[in-house]
Amino acid sequence: MGRRIFIVIVALMSISLVGIIAVQVYWVKDAVKSKQLEFQSNVTIALAKTSERIKEREYNDFVDKYGALFEDDTHRTTAEIKNYLFQQIDTVSKRKFTFGATILEENFKIPVDFVDNDSVIVKRFTGKEDFKFKTTYGSDSDEYGSYAGKNTFSRYMTYPNWQKKQIEYVFAQNRSRFPIHQRISKRELNNTLRDELAKRNIHQEFKFGVYEGGLATKIKSGYFKINEANSYFYPLLEDDNGNSNYKLYISFPNEKKSLLSSMMEMLLLSLFFIGIIIAAFSTSLYQLIRQKKLSEIKTDFINNMTHEFKTPIATINLALDAIKNPKIIGDEEKVKRYVQMIRDENKRMHGQVENVLRISKLEKNQIEITKEAVDANDIIEEAIEHVKLLVSNKGGDINAHFKAISTEVLGNQFHLTNVFVNILENAIKYSDNAPKIDVYTENTNKFFILKIKDQGIGMSKNAQKYVFDKFYREHKGNIHNVKGHGLGLAYVKEIVDSHHGTVHVESEKGKGSVFTVKLPLI
Repeated sequence: MGRRIFIVIVALMSISLVGIIAVQVYWVKDAVKSKQLEFQSNVTIALAKTSERIKEREYNDFVDKYGALFEDDTHRTTAEIKNYLFQQIDTVSKRKFTFGATILEENFKIPVDFVDNDSVIVKRFTGKEDFKFKTTYGSDSDEYGSYAGKNTFSRYMTYPNWQKKQIEYVFAQNRSRFPIHQRISKRELNNTLRDELAKRNIHQEFKFGVYEGGLATKIKSGYFKINEANSYFYPLLEDDNGNSNYKLYISFPNEKKSLLSSMMEMLLLSLFFIGIIIAAFSTSLYQLIRQKKLSEIKTDFINNMTHEFKTPIATINLALDAIKNPKIIGDEEKVKRYVQMIRDENKRMHGQVENVLRISKLEKNQIEITKEAVDANDIIEEAIEHVKLLVSNKGGDINAHFKAISTEVLGNQFHLTNVFVNILENAIKYSDNAPKIDVYTENTNKFFILKIKDQGIGMSKNAQKYVFDKFYREHKGNIHNVKGHGLGLAYVKEIVDSHHGTVHVESEKGKGSVFTVKLPLI
């Protein structure tokens, strides 16, 4: 995968992730806002219904107490009769319509104890209505004379609308003279509010207060103070024109908490899906980067392996060509030397293949590592003997500083020897000048500790993170001045882990490296 394509894919995935999260956040905010608007609407409706119920209750109480006064003739003071007559004649169809009405207007005096002043005069209207409908067929000159058809009826009635208007007027005049706390009780207002709110599925605690002209009245729940940010209000006890001196305020101390609580399932579900999206994106991005790095590492491995095999194959071919030379084939000493060269190069290639197979088997747990009690110092001395000749050939030296008292560990001697040899060979390979290596051993209560310190070229902080990964080698361009395939330290890590130990490196560019191996004591 090209670097440019990789960057484009990562950029597109990032934009998609940000877009999805932005849509989710917008949706959640919109849902919260809609829920809040719904709550506000329900509270406003509940307040309106409360105001309507209280006004209706007060009016019904008034009618129950004083309504009979408007029908009782004993309170009548004066009466006036008014007559109305309406007549319509259609000469063409010879039809005649007559309507007559008598209206009795009665004045009633309300008792003195009803209001503060001496009296209030109200009116009641009753009456009688006569209907007459007449149709004449033929005429007086006809042979058979004329014939008249008549339809007449009467009815007695009152005028309830006028009476109701009178009652409402008297009620309004009467009630307006009383203070609010004598018209409504705090308990009634609280119970009515609670009932109306419950009808709209609002069950949270609330506080209320009635204000007149901006000043608090006695009708309030405990300590109530208007807060414009989270209070709702509605006119109370409006007149016929919709005007009122009173405002009913209500607030919910736990409004936001209750709102979030009601939406908690939706919010958690949304956060859960956002988390899944982020996790999926992170995993995909990690896998892309890892696959890209593995691809680069494998490509580098193939190049290195090709380079590593190319030299011994060329050496073997040259040795075979030399042996076939008639001048050489008769020289037994030279033939033996070329045969030994072929054997050494073949052994070298075989060793490289074995390293690859060994690390593959370790990863698949196909190698059984038998363990027994071994002396770690003895194994380290054996490893030093393996590399001492290589150090000497490069003009360097290796020094051992054994300070560990307890050295017995449970391990496999063959594999542990290879572990220490690999670390020592690394110290030799990555030293530009004559290698100088120091080997230290020490103890803690539970571990045997080995430290191998060199004064080589060192490695970067980034390389230290991946140095134990399979096939990893620090990139230095297309230069193959250092042998290997990045399998040695991966093998070291696998073996140490299988022995329940740890291995790590500390290094600085140009100042060398220190590899530390910790193995549990028996």
